[in-house]
Amino acid sequence: MGTYVPNTKKEQQEMLKEIGVSDLRELFRAIPEEVFLERPLNIPAGLPEMAVQQKMSGIAGKNKVFHSIFRGAGAYRHYIPSIVKQITSKEEFVTAYTPYQAEISQGILQSIFEYQTMICELTGLDVSNASVYDGASAAAEAVIMCKERKRTKALVAESVHPETLETIQTYCSGTDIEVVLVPAKEGRTDIDELRRMIDNETACVLLQQPNYYGILEDASLIGDIVHEKDAKFILSCNPISLGVLKTPAEYGADIAVGEGQPFGIPLSFGGPYLGFMAATEKLMRRLPGRIVGETKDSRGERAFVLTLQAREQHIRREKASSNICSNQALCAMTAAVYLDAMGAKGLRQAAESSMSKAHYLAEKLTKLKGFHLVYSGEFFHEFVTTCNGNVDNVLAALEKRGILGGYPLSGKDEGHLLWCVTEMNTKEEMDTLVGILEEVTKA
Repeated sequence: MGTYVPNTKKEQQEMLKEIGVSDLRELFRAIPEEVFLERPLNIPAGLPEMAVQQKMSGIAGKNKVFHSIFRGAGAYRHYIPSIVKQITSKEEFVTAYTPYQAEISQGILQSIFEYQTMICELTGLDVSNASVYDGASAAAEAVIMCKERKRTKALVAESVHPETLETIQTYCSGTDIEVVLVPAKEGRTDIDELRRMIDNETACVLLQQPNYYGILEDASLIGDIVHEKDAKFILSCNPISLGVLKTPAEYGADIAVGEGQPFGIPLSFGGPYLGFMAATEKLMRRLPGRIVGETKDSRGERAFVLTLQAREQHIRREKASSNICSNQALCAMTAAVYLDAMGAKGLRQAAESSMSKAHYLAEKLTKLKGFHLVYSGEFFHEFVTTCNGNVDNVLAALEKRGILGGYPLSGKDEGHLLWCVTEMNTKEEMDTLVGILEEVTKA
């Protein structure tokens, strides 16, 4: 950072003297001796700037870059307006943190406040936090939010993303929350099984909409079933789909969570991303992490502050239900700039285009021999098909033509492909894909 000024050796010695230690080694005396590095690291000598650029370009050149992508499964390629990167790459915004001396950083706080406001508008819920690490951790935090003294069981739909389920199980392994899977039937949550399993010990039910297979669940009915037992209803949603689907609030959700990556964050080998969380006003004090609020300063002008910090781990550790004390500030700002640039109309167009193109590709694929839809029902922009031939061989043939094909599923769906289409995919790309598949599967 251009504004970063390190301290000098003399200043370091003065600081050490002030706190009563003689050197840096003594400062870290609590660390066991055996973990100290006693020899220099084997770091190569420095290079001129031009040589570094050439070396890094050579390393980057080993990456396989696909010009056509038909894979989603939790991370999606959407169009990102140029203004998003132009604004968020400004030096004063490049931080992952809500500042610890928060109120002197009004610009950062305002950006988070605007992000929270937009998440509330999208979900229809009353309050949003300043984001958490990713969509999976948001789902896990939401489950923990719902725990009560006599309600310690969480029902999670089997049709959620497998990595989300793993994260929930990991988070809950250190608590007395029992995570129980609700079976799926033909790609959707089995309503009859849910009715049988839910009881007075159930704290919450978590559903993904659209689910991992891209199918739309009967979320309104499930919400009613959950509330009949006075449990909390958590809806994990694809944020782009909110451009055309009902809001989580309209489905009856008490908490809405999801992965915010589709909002202006490019595919980047898994992150950094952000998890969004919103809840009803009744659950506001249980939301983990940070919330930025609006107030007035001593002159009566609009100002922003961190609010409800008393629930955070670093202040009331013995009563904390979460250890998240930070947020994904830069990613949240990216999402806010993206939403502002797209507007309600643009978001709806992106969602409608993704959905219509996905249905076009599904229709084309299912005309090929050996490819048919595995699960019936309405879907958003992902769907599962069988594959005519060995999945690895088919995907390898596509890769040779610069196309990243569908995601190969495992377990009971072994041999099936999860396809994804967004507004970025053209008709020509889809027709090319179908042509290659037809050619490969005939061989």
